[in-house]
Amino acid sequence: MNCTAPRYFALIPAAGVGARMVADGPKQYMSLGGKPMLRHALDAFLASEKISHVFVAVSAGDRQIDAVAPSHGVTVLRCGGATRMESIRNALVVMASAVLDTDWVLVHDAARPGLDRMLIEKLIAEVGVHPVGGLLALPVVDTVKRAGADSAVFAVATTISRDALWLAQTPQMFRYRLLRDALDAATTAVDSGAITDDASAVEAFGHAPMLVEGHPRNLKVTLPRDIRIAEMYLAAP
Repeated sequence: MNCTAPRYFALIPAAGVGARMVADGPKQYMSLGGKPMLRHALDAFLASEKISHVFVAVSAGDRQIDAVAPSHGVTVLRCGGATRMESIRNALVVMASAVLDTDWVLVHDAARPGLDRMLIEKLIAEVGVHPVGGLLALPVVDTVKRAGADSAVFAVATTISRDALWLAQTPQMFRYRLLRDALDAATTAVDSGAITDDASAVEAFGHAPMLVEGHPRNLKVTLPRDIRIAEMYLAAP
């Protein structure tokens, strides 16, 4: 029987340019609550004793990360790709020398600054020894409408039942080998466009990840209007 304690590693892909934010530079380096957005996510993982180490994947020419990433507990991987999935796949290859196939990898969006230690440890505790892994997510509470095909005028085509619908967040936590194999398979999938996060790659690989209820504070900062909401949560205890 294997009595080795499980290890948990964080991986933050941070090679994006944040085009929808309409900012002067990559949104992960925008200042929120007095420090760069990415630093909030890094600090959340560093605050948890459950996390063995943090990896952050940036583009080869990134000139800002050295001033943002702490010198302890974090390894910067300059292997970022053109897409989020490519950045994660590249990072997993580099991480192979430091992690075991059975170690857990928590992939987190750099643009979710509201993550905190409690959410990280809730995910780890509730996933436990689940054979697949899981992700933070929020149950849908609003009525859901699907728009019609006419892109010129948005009109309701149908109302969709919100029963059993969830909004995916991150971190998304899977065993290293499963995650790497699922992402490798996703690159050759017929409908690769349907792979929008790590969990959907694992689903396409034939597995059913566990849903763990997250928190609204863990929102993804995508549009300028999201900044004020994120700062509101960051200012709260």
